[in-house]
Amino acid sequence: MSHGVFLALAGTLGLCVGSFLNVCVFRWTAGGSVARPSSRCRSCDEPVRWYENVPLLGYLLLRGRCARCGVGMSLQYPLAEAATGLIWTGSAHQWGTQPEALRAALLLTILLGIALSDARTYLIPDQFSLGGTALGLATAPLPGGVDAAASASGAVLGFGLLWGIAALGKLVFRKPAMGGGDIKMMAMVGAFLGPAGVLVALFGGALAGSLVFGPLRLRSAKLVPFGVFLAVGAGAAYAWGDRIVAWYMGLVFGPG
Repeated sequence: MSHGVFLALAGTLGLCVGSFLNVCVFRWTAGGSVARPSSRCRSCDEPVRWYENVPLLGYLLLRGRCARCGVGMSLQYPLAEAATGLIWTGSAHQWGTQPEALRAALLLTILLGIALSDARTYLIPDQFSLGGTALGLATAPLPGGVDAAASASGAVLGFGLLWGIAALGKLVFRKPAMGGGDIKMMAMVGAFLGPAGVLVALFGGALAGSLVFGPLRLRSAKLVPFGVFLAVGAGAAYAWGDRIVAWYMGLVFGPG
């Protein structure tokens, strides 16, 4: 199989995963099931025909509107499908047929699902966080990523560190300072990235959140979907974590 065909297959699979990811985001945040009912218009509740459900093409053919009631569909549908397709294509390009390609695609897809869920509803479904933790632990023995011990210790550190920060914040501010979804999410990040990845992801998420929402918090009491920024930090930790750690160690201890 040529490299181009392999990437095309990975991208097609990613588009299909992205279509399912949309279902997960919309239904899990509402407490629903992804198994049933079948895909339906969120406005008129009419079933979606199979050919209208083809990733990207269905949205384009319908011009972004329900074929029955004419109500516009969320842009999240094609954008999430396209993003997931790119994630799976990029992972296949970077890692080829190595098991790390699957781990990378799974992690980044879960992070995308978490970011979309938190941005829309300020909720991170347990299916993403706890289910993702189980996936991270299960795939740790595969070659290319963190080993099983680092995966387990990363999950414990991610959960424990965020739990401690949340407890301290509640004590200081006399109100909940962090949602339980963020805490469980970091267990998932640790399961995939290990202890060092947890620290890099947390630092990156805090920095991104401060830069984006810091000025807004001075003028309003708007809630911060911290899971979005933790997802960004975790993605950066996966892509450049080793370089960031090496840079920091060189900064603190000097070259050597």
